[in-house]
Amino acid sequence: MSKKIFISTGEVSGDLHGSLLSKALFDEAKKRHLDLEICGLGGDRMKKEGVKILQDTTSISAIGIWEALPLLLPTIRIQKRFYQLLKKYPPDCLILIDYMGPNIKIGIKLKRSKTKIPIFYYIAPQEWAWRVGNNTTTNLINFSDKIFAIFKQEAAFYKKRGGNVLWVGHPMIDLIKKLPLKKDARKILNLSPNESILLIMPASRPQELRYLLPTFMRTARKLQQKYPTLVVYIPSCRTVFEEQFRKAFRKYQVKGKVISQKDNAQLKPYIYSLTKIALCKSGTVNMELALHGIPQIVGYRVSRITAFIARKILNFKVKFISPVNLLNNKLIIPEFVQRNFDEKKIFYKSCRVLENKSEKLKFKNGYASLKRELGEEGVVSRTAKEIINSII
Repeated sequence: MSKKIFISTGEVSGDLHGSLLSKALFDEAKKRHLDLEICGLGGDRMKKEGVKILQDTTSISAIGIWEALPLLLPTIRIQKRFYQLLKKYPPDCLILIDYMGPNIKIGIKLKRSKTKIPIFYYIAPQEWAWRVGNNTTTNLINFSDKIFAIFKQEAAFYKKRGGNVLWVGHPMIDLIKKLPLKKDARKILNLSPNESILLIMPASRPQELRYLLPTFMRTARKLQQKYPTLVVYIPSCRTVFEEQFRKAFRKYQVKGKVISQKDNAQLKPYIYSLTKIALCKSGTVNMELALHGIPQIVGYRVSRITAFIARKILNFKVKFISPVNLLNNKLIIPEFVQRNFDEKKIFYKSCRVLENKSEKLKFKNGYASLKRELGEEGVVSRTAKEIINSII
């Protein structure tokens, strides 16, 4: 028996989740002696797992309205081509992963065309956490045959509105392994016994480099001046960012190292083992750091135009920007957003985290609470089984 699945996702995090799910789908198909082909929109990680990538969408991601304008036409062209392929070579199902704007449009268009392709949404927009305008939702429920929810709140939100939802848990749970011993990490990373890591994870999109990296690097310089044994590490999720990171080290006179994309996965456990504190953007990385017990400070900024439109015109409202805080419904991770995204404020808070035991305890208790909300291991394999069951 032969089956074909199409996947649509974008950005670095979507490519990661798409690769994990694709591997699980291929594994499940192999167990059942099923010949499976997976095609779609994604990136290198998905390609390495055997997915036929129709278009790399990790390079055309942006956050914000103003910032996304230059990418509008390329995105529309990709959507049009992808939609034509769906119609011409109908798969046994379509899986939409994150990538809200393009995926919502694809889902709506496909449903309106009355093409009988089952649509599954995995890692849906966090509508349970934020609101735009008059609190109406996207059309997700109308075009999705099934939603695989990664958060309990997400499952409850869509079920209440009539969606066919299965809570599977958060896929990050599957990736968390015990970290190596500090002495082994020091040996691998060539750090002395008194050195520790200040981890900076500023960007998965080009615009984030512009808006976030300078402030994080200025903060890092101040922290190194106060704590000379801190060494800055920046793991790169995209090869094209690496030279910009190196230039930033030179410009801001910060002592540290850029970890290339090809070495990232291998060295990450050793880096995490020695990390005292992380300065990072909001997103999936917050969950990963939290599950490893690493204190972190989240910062974010978009253009003034985007911020104005979101706040004044779209009436966009969100209580927190970090998923860790959203799930706990309280401030576990310090957040510095827009005007508050300032190196003096971040520096002051970082010093408190590094020196104050009560600050560390807040992280420990908040992270423990988070883990109880994320489900049991085997998230991706459970999801894959459900999808394969639905198409055979």
